[in-house]
Amino acid sequence: MSIVAAFMVPHPPLIIPNVGKGGEKIVSETIKSYEQVASEIAELRPDTIIITSPHSIMYSDYFHISPGERAKGSFSRFNAGEVSFDEMYDTELRNRICEIAEQRDFPAGVLGEKSSELDHGTMVPLWFIRQKYSDGKIIRIGLSGLGLFEHYELGEIIAKASDDCDINAVFVASGDLSHKLQEKGPYGFDPEGPVYDERIMDVARRSAFDEMFDFDESFCRKAAECGHRSFVIMAGAFDGKAVKSKVYSHQDVTGVGYGIASFYPVKTDATRHFRKNRMEKMKEELEKKSEHSDAYVRLAADSLQSYIISGKVLKEPEDLPDEMLSKRAGTFVSIHKEGRLRGCIGTILPTKRSIAEEIIYNAISASTRDPRFSPIRPDELPFLEINVDVLSEPEDIESMDQLDVKRYGVIVSKGNRRGLLLPDLEGVDTVEQQVAIAMQKAGIDSEEDIRLQRFEVIRHV
Repeated sequence: MSIVAAFMVPHPPLIIPNVGKGGEKIVSETIKSYEQVASEIAELRPDTIIITSPHSIMYSDYFHISPGERAKGSFSRFNAGEVSFDEMYDTELRNRICEIAEQRDFPAGVLGEKSSELDHGTMVPLWFIRQKYSDGKIIRIGLSGLGLFEHYELGEIIAKASDDCDINAVFVASGDLSHKLQEKGPYGFDPEGPVYDERIMDVARRSAFDEMFDFDESFCRKAAECGHRSFVIMAGAFDGKAVKSKVYSHQDVTGVGYGIASFYPVKTDATRHFRKNRMEKMKEELEKKSEHSDAYVRLAADSLQSYIISGKVLKEPEDLPDEMLSKRAGTFVSIHKEGRLRGCIGTILPTKRSIAEEIIYNAISASTRDPRFSPIRPDELPFLEINVDVLSEPEDIESMDQLDVKRYGVIVSKGNRRGLLLPDLEGVDTVEQQVAIAMQKAGIDSEEDIRLQRFEVIRHV
């Protein structure tokens, strides 16, 4: 026995009658589908219900699995405290998930906050399930700020742990779709909103889980979805298996997308190892690209590889272009993985004897000392995309009118507080955005007087 079925479900508190107080009728189609899902789960009689929720405890670089023996919760936040839950956790399965994660050096476990209060992303699905099926323990797992590959791999770990524990489990991937579907909705409208909903429901209909990797972060952010990573974990739980899928409903009447679908494993399918296949393809593409990278990017890559693998600082090669050895400048090294930033650190002004030495040390810092990220692991090296920016000397400017978000980077300072933003960054479309982000990085309030400087970069990719 293992994970015998999975379900994609939304979690609007409105859908609970004690909360909606009649307003839930607007999503009657979703309610009907939810009841069907609950009936199917009751027929399966699972030992354990695994729930991934965007509203559980979430960390940027770690997957939190709820600890303890049991957890309680209610809809008191939504003026319906009489609707309450008292759930037992499957400690055996949780412990096995944690053991496998530790063996793989994978960032998941019970560390961090110990709150036993259930979140509404968990309770809404449970409300429907418990109307039909009162048995079965639960596992509650939060999402993270890590990439889609890591979320998919967590699903693989959950499936392996379920196999090892020989349990009959169902997977509930809790998550709403886009929150930007209607101008009159609570979050407004964005063109990416309906596109996201159409794409994800098409993926669900065809169980085309490999296409979940094609939803880039910028697109998902503009669509304001909250369930995509939850769905990706679910997809990983069926890695290497053919899946029979069915879409029950999709509604957008509230301005937020609610999609419900089921997924049943059918048989083993060696072509559906989607993370492994995608990573192999990505590795091949990056290897081809690195063959055509210039000396600046190759030096940064060699530097971080030397330090991460052996702990040694790379010596300055002698066969570099003359300008890298004879000139001095500030440099920034930016590292991306799966299209997402994985590290970026640099120097505004030169601090070393040459541009080459500046790159060597900034590559080490970007890969191991960026406080926003955990240090890059050796197994990540084949999947990194590296850029190097060489900065011109900053010049003072009088106003933002002298900036161009595509051409110039900006330095904002007040006293000893200083924030920098490079030019031509994805998602930074206006000078006002550029300056605001630089001020935020420096801890400068919007009312304070600031000194503005601009600089140009030569970007090596």
